[in-house]
Amino acid sequence: MTKKYTLLIFDWDGTLMDSQGQIINCMQSTIHDLELEARTDQQISNIIGLGLEEAIIQLYPSLNHKMVKLTAQTYRDFYLYKDKTPSPLFNGAEAVISNLRDRDYDLAVATGKSRRGLEKGLQETNMHDYFPITRCADETRSKPHPQMLEEILVDFDTLASKALMIGDSEYDLQLANNAKVDGLAVSYGVHDLIRLLKQEPVGFIDKIQQLPEWLKKHG
Repeated sequence: MTKKYTLLIFDWDGTLMDSQGQIINCMQSTIHDLELEARTDQQISNIIGLGLEEAIIQLYPSLNHKMVKLTAQTYRDFYLYKDKTPSPLFNGAEAVISNLRDRDYDLAVATGKSRRGLEKGLQETNMHDYFPITRCADETRSKPHPQMLEEILVDFDTLASKALMIGDSEYDLQLANNAKVDGLAVSYGVHDLIRLLKQEPVGFIDKIQQLPEWLKKHG
């Protein structure tokens, strides 16, 4: 049977990796370190998925360019070196990805993380070999601009109609819409399902283990 989708593109944080706690902790440490105005965990959670500088600007619209750069660098220092909050894969994620590779899907990652941040995550979880193509916010345009998806489509020589973007934030689904790619929402990440459904995804799943069965029915 011909598959509707041949290329599956995953967001990383909140979709494959349960990293919300670490991201919030690192941003709160950054805010404290730089004596910035307090932000709630929920406010920080809302910007997960954007590129780091875009996220900082959304949290602090009045920061000047120099302070945005300093805030980003301080956050990176916490995330890459200082903060030890665990960021495991969601339960069953590796088995699902292995299953999909065995079913001959092409697999990619499109993330708001930096290249160094994604490489750290891939290395710590031994997931590097599953994803021959990945795109990060510091080497292309941040979500929801379509550039990172467009570049992935070119790299795989795949039509937009044959790709599916899978993500837990409205930015992931806006990215898919802007690139004319179908989006599949996951309801267990940073944005609630009502918010995700406003972006009109082709469907949703409540846990990553449901993805193979969803694809058998729809893709």
